[in-house]
Amino acid sequence: MMRQTENSINKLIILFVFDKMESALSERTIVDMCSTTNEWMGYMDCVNIIHKLIDDNFIFAVSDDDEDNTLYSITPDGRETLANFYINIPKSVREEISKFVKSNSGKYKNRQECRADYYKNKDGTYTVYLKILAAVQPMLELKFVVPDKKTANTIYKKWEEKAANVYTAVYENLCD
Repeated sequence: MMRQTENSINKLIILFVFDKMESALSERTIVDMCSTTNEWMGYMDCVNIIHKLIDDNFIFAVSDDDEDNTLYSITPDGRETLANFYINIPKSVREEISKFVKSNSGKYKNRQECRADYYKNKDGTYTVYLKILAAVQPMLELKFVVPDKKTANTIYKKWEEKAANVYTAVYENLCD
């Protein structure tokens, strides 16, 4: 019986995170927020509960270009369930989630929207692939060749923090 109650509370915690974030979230983001960065629940519990919430139609896939980039959002049934039972989430956990989301929502949204990758070419150079995602389609995609792995890795690591500035610079230069 205790395990069932714990699962129900964990489902409500994830729905509460969706509600507070006010945006679609990837599985990676949910797991990171709920089990890695914070200890609101265990990693395996979190992963299992995400899939149960999908099966129960409390969250749904908004976009699914590929499995790693699938974004999920809360359904009307999920919102109604949360509204009816959120009081079952301990008040201290609700306050902790609210505070955490207020402080970190921008970072998580940025991480989801910014994708980067690189790979080695036959000639020894590296191709760096950078992307800024929007809900419906990519806002910006860049693909270019750099001379070595060190440069590719540096760009890869900086993309998340620099993407907004790069987008602004490209937009302003091309639209003036």
